Amino acid sequence: MSTFFRGRHFITTQDFTNEEIDIMLDLARKLKIKFSYGEPTPYLLYKTLFLIFFDESTRTRNSMQAGIAQLGGTGIFLTPDKMQIAHGEVAKDTGIILSRFGDGIGIRYCKFGEGNKYLNEIAKHSKAPVMNLQDDIYHPFQVLADILTIQERFGKNLKGLKVGISWAYAESHLKPLSVPQSQILLFTRFGMDITLSYPKGFDLMPEIIEQANKNAEKYGGKLNISHKMEDAFVDADVVIPKNWGGFFVSDNPDEIRAEQAKHKNWICTEELIRLTKKHSIYMHALPADRGKEVVDSVIDGPHSVVYDEAENRLHTAKAIMTLLMGGRF
Repeated sequence: MSTFFRGRHFITTQDFTNEEIDIMLDLARKLKIKFSYGEPTPYLLYKTLFLIFFDESTRTRNSMQAGIAQLGGTGIFLTPDKMQIAHGEVAKDTGIILSRFGDGIGIRYCKFGEGNKYLNEIAKHSKAPVMNLQDDIYHPFQVLADILTIQERFGKNLKGLKVGISWAYAESHLKPLSVPQSQILLFTRFGMDITLSYPKGFDLMPEIIEQANKNAEKYGGKLNISHKMEDAFVDADVVIPKNWGGFFVSDNPDEIRAEQAKHKNWICTEELIRLTKKHSIYMHALPADRGKEVVDSVIDGPHSVVYDEAENRLHTAKAIMTLLMGGRF
């Protein structure tokens, strides 16, 4: 089992073995315990992390900035409108320069068809590790926090665990595909039994579905697709109802919103939760569109673990930064 993490980019969990993912999760658990009783963890003293956000963020930005501070380093928050990116600086130049100045680069860029390409171009030229803080394809930090949260409730062996991932209606914005895509990719590697439900037309990227099926076949998981929301809930141990944009419906955001509006009945209700197992948990990466994606009585109810899931963003972020910025070559 390799323990060489330092300097590696973290664009998708697909680039790391299951054993390496286990090391990340084990370290996150240790950091969480030390955080609980206030033991300092100065593993990245004097290290500098640049954080470039093309899109809005609450949990990701603050888990990274709080995390690097708690590890003894400094996080510098940047937005493209305050950088020379706004004047056309290319990714190559940004990647080379920031990696000469510091020890890591985190980027959030969710624009469909552009975000992942930009991150990979930065990574191609950066000497420092590039961390994907969500792009149009992947959200690796979120899915690691999801796995940690599920393991806290069901133990490390998740083989056969029944998980329902469902599209849900929302109006706030056209949410990226990256969360459900990262979940089906990684959950199948843990042997989970996944039901993915969504209205016809709201497909995930076909190459991601293909890779998730390969993962399921290799690791003993399952991936079933349905176009009935209820199918994601029947006998489920874990349910994750969340909106994503219909980027294969149209290139026109107004047309996507019009199509979404036909499915306002795709909302997580108490009636749906009653279809799950008694011990089931409700998860959401947040922010949730309350009253549209989910009713208050579910997200605030006894099955909900959304705040544990959110807190775990901090501990998994610290684990990744520690390994990539301070681990072994």
